[in-house]
Amino acid sequence: MKKLITLLIVALLIGVESSPAQFLKNLGKRAEEAAKRTVEDRVEQESAEKTDEALDTILEPGSKEKSNKQNSETTEDPDYPGQDYQEDQVYQEEATLDMEEDLGPQNSSDESISVYSKFDFVPGDNLLFFEDFSNDYIGDFPSKWNTNGTGEVVTINDDPQKWFGMKPGHSVYYIPDLPSLPEEYTIEFDLLAIGLDQQTGSTTVLKIILSDDSAFKLGNYAMAQMSFCQYAPIAMRVRNSTGDINNEIAADNREAVKNQPHVSIAVNKQRFRLWLNEKKYIDIPRLIPAETILKALKFELLYFKEGKEQLFITNLKVAEGGQDLRRKLIEEGSVSTNGILFNSGSANLLPQSMGIIRQISQVLQQESNMTLRIVGHTDSDGDDNSNLMLSTKRAEAVKDILINQYQINPARLQAEGKGETEPVGDNDTADGKAQNRRVEFIKM
Repeated sequence: MKKLITLLIVALLIGVESSPAQFLKNLGKRAEEAAKRTVEDRVEQESAEKTDEALDTILEPGSKEKSNKQNSETTEDPDYPGQDYQEDQVYQEEATLDMEEDLGPQNSSDESISVYSKFDFVPGDNLLFFEDFSNDYIGDFPSKWNTNGTGEVVTINDDPQKWFGMKPGHSVYYIPDLPSLPEEYTIEFDLLAIGLDQQTGSTTVLKIILSDDSAFKLGNYAMAQMSFCQYAPIAMRVRNSTGDINNEIAADNREAVKNQPHVSIAVNKQRFRLWLNEKKYIDIPRLIPAETILKALKFELLYFKEGKEQLFITNLKVAEGGQDLRRKLIEEGSVSTNGILFNSGSANLLPQSMGIIRQISQVLQQESNMTLRIVGHTDSDGDDNSNLMLSTKRAEAVKDILINQYQINPARLQAEGKGETEPVGDNDTADGKAQNRRVEFIKM
């Protein structure tokens, strides 16, 4: 109720300069939207709390009472009774984190490649945005993001990879500076969750929101919600602003979220699909509201416990397209993609690249007389000779997967590397470097 009253007061202050009729109209609309959101979130939260209580009784009788006793001196969130709340949450002073937790698999393996062999996500081929925080200083909020909360760029142990640490908070959004989104595009990013254990509850969630508002209102939106609960499987939740979709999808992602998962999203007009690692969890034909021009991608974290549970993101890539590369290769004779990924500085293929390689294999299986040249390219980091060798090894790695995983005749494939000699983007920017790290398939 306090939140609703606050929103009404803000609406009153905003509307004072408009005409009385327009002011009343705007006030009524804002009040209706605020009330609707408050009711929806309260129902969602109360449902989650009931789930937690039921599961606590089944899995660990008495644990809920113990937890409540330990937290009896904390202040409650006025909108969500029973949840710990702190008015001023400050990020830890040390930007470089020391961790003993298992960070999950860092390199690809034959086993993981095999698991991903049926992965059907294909990333877009026209890069719109890429963020690995390489141009940001440790301890700073990233320059190409906006928020009404707080956060900072960090490194983990001795790994040079930078991560962006986000803080939980109701209606606290983290928004990368994207251009207006096209009708067809893909989103990819890596997550790292720290501090998850059997006490991580069902209200510990990440909301991924697509909205027509580029600031801190929901606007017209489509949302997918992922739980980080560890003591029981918690469904993923999907919702949009029209209200015709607001439901749960059964899921058990407990192991996946603990082990540095890769999230892949494909938007094709109104259709929304989401994969976590190799598994597709969401595929809804009309989740995106009709005739909505989406402008923003927003992340919202809820109820990660301060000082215990943290969530980090990196390698965010948004690309236009995501079309069927099979048709393009057959009709045009070549395709170029930056969606085939490797570990930094190596030819170790990341398994989430398998969606593209799978499509290439299907073309070769259908077109039995086709032969292909596989060409690897790198950005300008490192010296020329090293990049030439690296690009050649990467092309060979793709060739080996086509041979060993999909049984393509080796005589039909050639691999070569071009190193950094044929850039298509600016090597002084993260976006440009991401464009230059690519693999071409050329019909011979």
